[in-house]
Amino acid sequence: MSFSIKRTAVVAAAAVAALTLAACSSGSADEEPTASETGEESMEAADYGDLTLQLSWIKNEEFSGEFFADSNGYFTDAGFSSVDMVSGPSTGAAELLSGTADVALSDAVSIGSAVAAEGAPLKIIGATYQANPFTVLSLADGGNIMTAEDMIGKRIGVQDSNTSLFMALLAANGISEDELEIVPVQYDPAPLTNGEVDGFIAYLTNESLILEAAGYDTVNLPFAENGLPFVAETFTVTDETIAEDREMLKAFLVAEIMGWTDAVNDPAEGARLAYEVYGADLGLEPEVSEAGAIVQAEQLVVSDETVTNGLFTISDSLQAETLASLAGAGIELEASDLFDMSLLDEVYAEHPELIAYAG
Repeated sequence: MSFSIKRTAVVAAAAVAALTLAACSSGSADEEPTASETGEESMEAADYGDLTLQLSWIKNEEFSGEFFADSNGYFTDAGFSSVDMVSGPSTGAAELLSGTADVALSDAVSIGSAVAAEGAPLKIIGATYQANPFTVLSLADGGNIMTAEDMIGKRIGVQDSNTSLFMALLAANGISEDELEIVPVQYDPAPLTNGEVDGFIAYLTNESLILEAAGYDTVNLPFAENGLPFVAETFTVTDETIAEDREMLKAFLVAEIMGWTDAVNDPAEGARLAYEVYGADLGLEPEVSEAGAIVQAEQLVVSDETVTNGLFTISDSLQAETLASLAGAGIELEASDLFDMSLLDEVYAEHPELIAYAG
């Protein structure tokens, strides 16, 4: 790890403690120091206990920032006894609403669908991915799906948790569900390679790279380039948590910013944490993990917006693009229905040194 990253970590660790520091009153020289003056009160206030983080996928390099935050002690420094990272796949909505998760990593379409259809009291408070990584993956000598229209008449493998996303893609491109065949699949792309389906809903940073490494000539139809730009790997919480545990969420975001600062600057190490430590039992391929970590660090996590305003920020224009994507799928929401960027605004106002994440 570079000296600049270590220095950022030290500064930000101190910043975490400052999140809960109470104002100190002055006293005379012969008075006993108060709890706030000795720092005891702030340490007690910063004890947030255990937190459950619902991941959207398995513990691979996709969550290298979380792995850094855990292994480098940023979560501990932020006041958490532990952060339990629960593997997906999951959109996180059910876990948040049931109270089995405190924070969920999800995507704007899945959360927007729950808010619009069910009135779910959920808010996105930041996004790891500035661009969504979803794609319709096909083989050049198979489905060869290069345009949205190429899906017509084809068999598309869609996982249950990605159904709302795929329906939104169809709507955005004026394609009816009955113009193609939706085939229920799991997350292993075997149905694509054995010819059961012509296209397969995948991640640009995952299944696509896995098949390429295995020697397949792949074709991608990225959602973001085909009428459906939206933020993904979103930090999503309930309205109740924002109201009742605001400082806890801010401390969590500080630790996450520190973790993803490390991940952006050292994607190879983030990948190693995935295949050797946190996902050691998954049989992850080191070369594929590292390639995925590099792609996300260079193309998904960072943008002109993050350079100016810091990691996880969602500009007004990106919020508008996301809402337009949802509207194209019949999901009508206002920005205030889906996003609450005030916590991240406060974090960066209080700790502007965290904005400069580049090493």
